[in-house]
Amino acid sequence: MLWVKSFHIVFVASWFAGLFYLPRIFVNLAMVPPESVAERERLLLMARKLMRFTTLLAIPALGLGVWLWLGYGIGRGAGNGWMHAKLAVVALILGYHHACGVMLRRFVQGTNRRNHVWYRWFNEAPVLLLVVAVLLVVVKPF
Repeated sequence: MLWVKSFHIVFVASWFAGLFYLPRIFVNLAMVPPESVAERERLLLMARKLMRFTTLLAIPALGLGVWLWLGYGIGRGAGNGWMHAKLAVVALILGYHHACGVMLRRFVQGTNRRNHVWYRWFNEAPVLLLVVAVLLVVVKPF
């Protein structure tokens, strides 16, 4: 079980690294002047590659988490309300990941209407989600 848990943590941390950095690329994309085509294309290339890599990291993170939950019974049974809350946070993280994909498509299509300040605020969400998830897992408040 400790091997599965260790790899789960590694993949979650790696997945979050992508979720932390991708919106920073969006900040830069939102600031690119219309005449800077090469800069825009370079940032879009970086964002597409990072999105693909981040998605690939999410798969084993989720799979290993499910293995810990269903295979080893972590968080199952009475007195494990923290796991329900953590699963809700994981659903929010998946929603955030999906939203990043939608935003990337808008940048690629040239239909983004949000400014760099909005993306700076958007970039804070995964930090909060990670803090809540870690607190739930470590403290197990309920």
